[in-house]
Amino acid sequence: MGIKSIKDLDLKAKRVLIRVDFNVPLDEDCNITDDARIKAALPTIQYAVEKGARVVLMSHLGRPKGKVVKTKSLVPVARRLSELLGTSVNMAPDCVGETVKSMVNDLKPGDVLLLENLRFHIEEEKNEPGFAKGLAELGDCFVNDAFATAHRAHASNVGVCDYIHAKAAGFLMIREVEHIRKALKDPGRPFAAVVGGAKVSGKLEVLENLVDKVDKIIIGGGMAFTFIRSLGQEIGNSIVEDDLIETARAIMEKARAKGVKLYLPVDCFCAAAAKEDQEVLVKTIQEIPADLMGLDIGPASITLFGEALAGCGTIVWNGPMGVFEIESFSAGTMEIAKNIASSKALTIVGGGDTDAALHKSGAMDKIDFVSTAGGAFLEMLGGKILPGVTSLEA
Repeated sequence: MGIKSIKDLDLKAKRVLIRVDFNVPLDEDCNITDDARIKAALPTIQYAVEKGARVVLMSHLGRPKGKVVKTKSLVPVARRLSELLGTSVNMAPDCVGETVKSMVNDLKPGDVLLLENLRFHIEEEKNEPGFAKGLAELGDCFVNDAFATAHRAHASNVGVCDYIHAKAAGFLMIREVEHIRKALKDPGRPFAAVVGGAKVSGKLEVLENLVDKVDKIIIGGGMAFTFIRSLGQEIGNSIVEDDLIETARAIMEKARAKGVKLYLPVDCFCAAAAKEDQEVLVKTIQEIPADLMGLDIGPASITLFGEALAGCGTIVWNGPMGVFEIESFSAGTMEIAKNIASSKALTIVGGGDTDAALHKSGAMDKIDFVSTAGGAFLEMLGGKILPGVTSLEA
């Protein structure tokens, strides 16, 4: 990949600064509801510990926007990580400063210290050089194992590399990049991309890039209605981003010109709101009542999408087909998950919501590779250069 692996670094007794992704979901009592991202980082952390490194971990959690927010503290993560590692993980009160520097210098080989939320400092997301230098002062080596943030140029994954020359990728980062590059470099054909979710912004540009690489694009979820509206169709009260209609139309035209088959829902489960105990109707897209919204792809769309996926050689999936958290609107996502899981294709899935949907469907262990990332996953699939990856290049 043009970057070193953590195995290429001499870690013994060194202060090893590792960027991990501990952006885990918390309930209202600040209990971790899903520790998958913590577990995904364990191989890299354990390797560093076994090699006698003095391990310093840094991560963000949520979007505190440069302010100290108690409910965004990484203290619960330190507790859970201690349980998973079977050893005490020290918790720093901040991520920079003299107190933190002193705690790092007091570490013994095999010790692990977790820094407090990077995003308590606005300088993190601005990639401010002084903040990056402050982080770099905590390590002799830098290891990036947070692929999920690789599409952002922040101080903890890009700026820090200007000050630490011994740098490498962790095991998770390597696995993520290698699987996606494999899919893009020599995919089995037909190559299909399944894209869903409510967020249209950020995915349309990626879809535009994917058109150059795939044979089929299947679009579901709330974002599908922006495409359907671009065709001049009525969509009831369904979600739509009016400012992106022209972009959606341009993507469809590009797909047509490239010979890429683009599939949209033909029917949906609709209701007045995305809530439990709503009256749910199945309607063709053209017949959605003005006061109802489409909240999941319908039976005919499930069949259509399943047939489109049959016989594919490579399938990548990001984003659910509907509001799957609510049982009434989960059928589309569950059925697509099962279709992808039962496929003989190379299957690669990414995104937090998609990961949760896979867990719910019980199909997780039948997917070839499940990425920990959402935005970075899609952007790399779309052919974009990820600053968090290129910053590791010598």
